[in-house]
Amino acid sequence: MRTFVTGSTGLLGNNLLRALLASGHEVVALARDSAKAQRLLTNTQARIVVGDMLRVADFAAALEGCQAIFHTAAYFREAFAPGADLDALDAVNVAGTLALLEAADRAGVTCFVHVGSGGAIGRKPDGSPGDEQTPPSTAQQANPYLRSKLRGDAAIAAWKGSGNLRVVEILPGWIWGPYDDAPTAAGKLLAEFTAARVPAVIDGGTTIVDARDVAEAMIVAAERGPDRERYIVGGRYVSMAELLTSLERLTSVRAPRLAIPHPALLAYAACAETWARLVGGEPLITREAVRLMHEKIALDSGKAERELGLRFRPLDETLRDTWIWRTTFS
Repeated sequence: MRTFVTGSTGLLGNNLLRALLASGHEVVALARDSAKAQRLLTNTQARIVVGDMLRVADFAAALEGCQAIFHTAAYFREAFAPGADLDALDAVNVAGTLALLEAADRAGVTCFVHVGSGGAIGRKPDGSPGDEQTPPSTAQQANPYLRSKLRGDAAIAAWKGSGNLRVVEILPGWIWGPYDDAPTAAGKLLAEFTAARVPAVIDGGTTIVDARDVAEAMIVAAERGPDRERYIVGGRYVSMAELLTSLERLTSVRAPRLAIPHPALLAYAACAETWARLVGGEPLITREAVRLMHEKIALDSGKAERELGLRFRPLDETLRDTWIWRTTFS
């Protein structure tokens, strides 16, 4: 089928694009930056369309003839940084998504696979991993990025359309993998770790998933996912201590042994944010990230495993391939 991928130069979009092409599908790739797209996608057969989710009408004609849209683009750069751009979050993650839905419906697209966020799923009351129906915690709802994703989810659920467009949502955990050019928070953590600039262990953790596993789930969801169905694709829960230990085995860089108590870590993050503002850089860690990691949210991906046949590759394989790509191509 002919497919349309937003966010094609991002970590997930790039891996998805390559998986689609490997499966024999045609890919139209949306990218905001033409030069970046040429650099990252030049060795693929994707047709690059330059456009911005803030102006969907400018590229809507490229949707004609496509059977499926994979919407991976999102505004998240400021998600865990102080001074998050709330207007931009809503403009892209809510209004932009609705505009893309409308354009897809008008163009006769039959399937729309939307990437939400597993970060908007909390733990169940008994402490067990959350599923697709579990509401977010108070800390998750306080995060500007996650709030925008929740509003986007609500807008999609309320959207009617013509009835001809099947909409499926994928909710990934913390995505790692090759082609993390930006880099994302995962790539930044890897870079800081290998430079021995991670001073201590955070008391927390989250679910980590390989971008290629998320891409596979999206493709299967496009093929047979029911309309308005949601699938968590979270991977496995990993504590920060376990993650750093795994990176130590991989890179031979010594992981920190010092564990900072949560209140002290919040204070450290506040100082890091202040210093970053003064020098015009980005903090190694922020209070938002500390709070969410401290929640220790685990996700139940059982539904995707049962209905989409999804299987997750080992964490060490994901970390290895992320590291190889970063050291070889970045």
